[in-house]
Amino acid sequence: MTDRLSAATLDRLSATVARPGYDRAGLTLGIVHLGIGAFHRAHQAVYTDSLLAEDPGWAIAGVSLRSPGTRDALAPQDGLYTVATRSAAGDAFRVVGAIPKLLVATEDPGAVLELMAAPTTRIVSLTVTEKGYCHLPATGTLDEAHPDILHDLAHPATPRTAIGFLVEALDRRRLTGVAPFTALSCDNLPANGKTLARVAIRFAELRSPELGAWVAAKVAFPSTMVDRIVPATTDADRAFVEGATGLTDAWPIVTEAFTQWVIEDHFPGGRPAWEKAGATMAADVTPFELVKLRLLNASHSSLAYLGYLAGHETVSDAMEAPGFSALVEGLMEEITPTLPALPGFDLTAYKAELRERFRNPALRHRLYQIAMDGSQKLPQRMLGAVRELIAAGRPFPHLALGVAAWMRYAAGFDEAGAEIVVQDPLAGVFRERLGAARDAGAIHEAALSLREVFGEDLPASDVFVTATRAVLDKLMAEGAGKVVASF
Repeated sequence: MTDRLSAATLDRLSATVARPGYDRAGLTLGIVHLGIGAFHRAHQAVYTDSLLAEDPGWAIAGVSLRSPGTRDALAPQDGLYTVATRSAAGDAFRVVGAIPKLLVATEDPGAVLELMAAPTTRIVSLTVTEKGYCHLPATGTLDEAHPDILHDLAHPATPRTAIGFLVEALDRRRLTGVAPFTALSCDNLPANGKTLARVAIRFAELRSPELGAWVAAKVAFPSTMVDRIVPATTDADRAFVEGATGLTDAWPIVTEAFTQWVIEDHFPGGRPAWEKAGATMAADVTPFELVKLRLLNASHSSLAYLGYLAGHETVSDAMEAPGFSALVEGLMEEITPTLPALPGFDLTAYKAELRERFRNPALRHRLYQIAMDGSQKLPQRMLGAVRELIAAGRPFPHLALGVAAWMRYAAGFDEAGAEIVVQDPLAGVFRERLGAARDAGAIHEAALSLREVFGEDLPASDVFVTATRAVLDKLMAEGAGKVVASF
């Protein structure tokens, strides 16, 4: 039986595997991260891991807000895990040790709050996905009727949401005279720092005007842009990592070699020198994040819904099917006029690189995984560009197809009539409004009634309504594969 990865077995790793080049016993927790999932462990934790030999004061305490799965997998491994990068150039393996402490918020919210309120914690970062912000995607404002927000307002010492944890920990620091931490969003949201600030300040105001004013005046909320494709780990990935490293790892990460992190440089309490690990520190992240959201993420969402409906499993599978590569290229060209200028940035090369990343067969990035939480993703990834193109009088057939494909997917049945288990915060609303819909007209009308997604303007736009209805008719009549092949 193969030994399990842990501090005691590091010396048994294969010689080609990189491992922590610092004394983990000498680390100090400087960052608390909410949402300790695969993306954070493949991205921000790797950047930080590269700096701990030089500056050991920035180790990460990882917090799972819901499930104990990550803690249960990594705690027996002393928080160690393997990152395997796969590309045409070959495979590389690295053991990351930047997360020596793991907590589960549902088990002990008091311990999480105590750690967040500790003076040594100078950054609290988040990867909680779009839905974790408890905001209304169409407006970006706090969903004040969200049941978990109502719970956290009534029970501040036992919060359920990232926002509740942030504000309660900040209040404890305020009341004890400890300087606030920097709140660092690392999620795929436009102006994610501003979004986090908006919902946190409003939540704090609902707790008390004094707290709201203090958070608004004292807390830094820098924005970031993050980019790395990180598929969900499979049993095949675990076997692959075990064979290459010589040790069993309960939850390794298999990812691509490409990684990018652009960070607004506003950290009053200090920060790791992430630029030394390859991050870009910038005065304004907005142009970078808009390019990424509208090119990579919009393409991913379109591939997810159309590819899934056409019977494909992964991004690379879809990219090999007739019409899909051309569809992605056309979508990117359609979106390009809505993108800001980035001096010195080769946009044409970036788009070509994205398409090559999508074709990487070594990454089994499942379309069903990307398709989750579409009601939260669509406004950020696609509908902003749609609005700008409509205002400019430009056509948007590729975006209309992507939006219509989401409507078709959200209806909850595939092209053979079998149920699709739609994972989305609005899944219950989908069942209520779209559940009985089986024709294009009924699905379209029901989907447009989701003002949380489309706002008031798009359902009132004859251009948008006509464009999405026409392509939804085709999807229902011909099927996604045929529509994409002939698009």
